[in-house]
Order: sequence, then C-alpha cells, then structure tokens
Amino acid sequence: MKALVISGGGSKGAFAGGVAQYLIEGLDREYDIFVGTSTGSLLISHLALGKIDKIRTIYSNVNQKSIFSNCPFKIKRRHGADIITMNHRNIIKNFIKGSKTFGESENLRKLIRNSITIEEFNELKEGIKDIVVTVSNLSLNQVEYKSINDFTYDEFLDWIWISANYTPFMSLVRKNGCEYADGGLGSLVPIEEAIHRGATEVDVVVLHTEVSYYNKMPSRNPFELLTSMFTFVLDRIENQNIRIGKLVANQKDAIINLYYTPAILTTNSLIFDKEKMTRWWKRGYLYAKNKNAESMPIQPEIQE
Repeated sequence: MKALVISGGGSKGAFAGGVAQYLIEGLDREYDIFVGTSTGSLLISHLALGKIDKIRTIYSNVNQKSIFSNCPFKIKRRHGADIITMNHRNIIKNFIKGSKTFGESENLRKLIRNSITIEEFNELKEGIKDIVVTVSNLSLNQVEYKSINDFTYDEFLDWIWISANYTPFMSLVRKNGCEYADGGLGSLVPIEEAIHRGATEVDVVVLHTEVSYYNKMPSRNPFELLTSMFTFVLDRIENQNIRIGKLVANQKDAIINLYYTPAILTTNSLIFDKEKMTRWWKRGYLYAKNKNAESMPIQPEIQE
C-alpha cells in the first residue's frame, strides 16, 4: 500500500501541491492512504479525487481575507521585506467578544465548504482510499487522527478546518466537549500514522528545508516573538516526527521518500500571497520532477 503524507506549513502548502501534482500526474502514483496535517489536510481531499487543477486554483487565489474573519496582524512592506505587526484593534475586539485567541478563521471554514461539495465527499467516502486529517486535542493532551470513513460531511469538514487552525492566531474550536487546535502542535509530519494504517511505501512532503540555513533577526514586537517561539517548537516536533517515522518504517520494512523544500520559501507561513503561492506550486512541481530524474538509474548505452 502507498501513502502520501503532507506536513503542516500554512501558505507553503502551495509547494506541497506542486510536488503532489508531479507524483500523481508525472509518475502516475496511485495512493491508498492520504494523511495531512494543517495545510496538508486542506490538500488531500482534492488530491485523492484527482482534482488537482481545482485545488491549484484555490491555492493560487487565496489571501488573508480568504482565511481570517478577524486577522490579528498587519502586513507592511519595508525595504522589500514583509514586516508583521499586531493589529491591536482586531485583537481587542476579539477579546471583548470573549474569544480565547488573537484572531478568528471562520472564513477558512467557509472556504473549505465551498471547495469540497457533498458529492465529492460522498465519492471519497464510497471509494477505497483512506483520507485522514490530524488534529490536536488540547483538553485530553493528545493527537487524534480523523478518517473520512468515520464522519458525516459537515463533521469531516470541521476536522479539516480544525487541523488547519494555527492557534492562538486562528480559531480555537470546541467539539465533542473538548478544545481542538492545529494538528501540527502534536504531529506535524504524520508518517507514523500512515505506516500504522498499513502503508508499505510513503511519499512525504515536508514543508521545511532539511537543514536550517539562517539565523532569525531579533523580534521587533510581541507577535514576532510568538511566531518565533512557535516556529522553534514546531521545528522540534517535525524533527521528532521524522525520526520516529524512520524508526517505525525500519521496523515494518516500509520505504519512506522525503521531499523537503530546497530553499526557504517564507519566514511567516501565515502570510497568504497569491503571486508567491502560484510560484511555489510551480517550484514544487519542478523540484519533484528534478529530484526523481536525479534518482533514476542511468541506462547503459547499447553497443552496436
């Protein structure tokens, strides 16, 4: 059985979409299991359906308003770089409403519903492919994996949305008596889950460089400090997930093919820029194509 695993990474999910497009269309890979975390959860339903053009169009046209119903930060362009500052007005408005987070992402929930029709959901549920999204149960302090086979249309869309809610900047969701948040807080690269579900070969898209190439500039405001702290924590989770995944794969005689981003795409994946995401999708496709071309054995020349 083959599985496709896509890690979390916010706007960098466009790169993962390009990689997946080449694997599915360029190499004719047929996957039995799709496991996603955060932005990976947003991609996998359409990838499983083979509707790659549809999800590429979605990722090439989103912006901040597509995601946030109340955005907790402002983006300013200075000297060719994006500067992130706190939107105090929106944050205070959110707290007055009784919210526990700085911002809200109700628009993302609407986008998911508009993107996945009930007909598409039924097609997936009636098929043989397993679509799994990762969520973090903060109340029970555990990671949970939600399969499309176990839920109704609206319930599964909720889990996709929850998987991509990067708290405390996006919505904290209370469901079934528990508080849930982004799956990446517990399992950013869910290789282990794919193998536990029977995968013997796993293609994994990791939305991070394999080696860290830069030192971050000092934080200029509380928002940048928070994002730097979360980036640090998520990097540690990612490394742990990959190490555990390799260990489990070795025990189960499974094959893992890793696709990292070859360069730093962005230092803040909460910025959704249509032009950049369109370019990242193309880069992901070309990267996967070149990587597989390099790994192919050279055929010896036939002597006449």
